[in-house]
Order: sequence, then C-alpha cells, then structure tokens
Amino acid sequence: MYELNGKQFYCPIELSVSILAGRWKSTIICELLQGKKRYGELKKNILNINHKMLAEQLRELESAGVIQRYVYPVVPPKVEYELTALGEGLRPAVELLRQWGMYFKSDPDESQAVARDVKEVL
Repeated sequence: MYELNGKQFYCPIELSVSILAGRWKSTIICELLQGKKRYGELKKNILNINHKMLAEQLRELESAGVIQRYVYPVVPPKVEYELTALGEGLRPAVELLRQWGMYFKSDPDESQAVARDVKEVL
C-alpha cells in the first residue's frame, strides 16, 4: 500500500500516474528539467496555459514533493520553482517518454530509427 497526501494507492504505477496526471504537469516538469525557473518564465514558455491552470498544477506538483517553490522577500515578489531530488528522479522516465513519442513523427524512416533507439535503451 502506498500513500500520498492522505490518499492510498495499491500500485506504485497508480500513484505515479496520479501525481503526473494532468495536461500541463509533464510540460512543467520538462521545463524545470532545464533548471530553476520563475513563474513568468514558465508562463511564457508553456504555450496556451492560463494563469489559473499553471498555479494549480504547480501547487499540486509542490504538494507531491516533485517541485520546490522559493519565495524571495523582495518587492515585487520573486518566486522561483525547481525540481526536488524526487522530481529529478523523473529525468530518465521523461527522456524515455520523449524518445517513445518521437516514434510518431511523420517521417516513417525517422520513426523506425527512433523505435530501434528505444529498444536499445530498454
């Protein structure tokens, strides 16, 4: 049995998917894999996300321990986000998902090359 924020899960995959579920969480994680980012940078780099959704997804990732929020006591307020050690642990999984997603490129030759690369990694 696994537990996160008072909710119980029977399978570690179920827990992982629960944490990463949502249209924008994987994109936020990909952005933060490149390093610490301010809220405005995330908003600018993630196309079509609105303020409410970005704030909500960041709060959920923070409560799961995937990201950490830093608030600096300055005016105007400065807030930065970065991955925690737990979030950094997603790097290999994100890379494999990126490679797997490239399989769906429109060029069949490239798709086959990607499929071979993914098989070699596994």
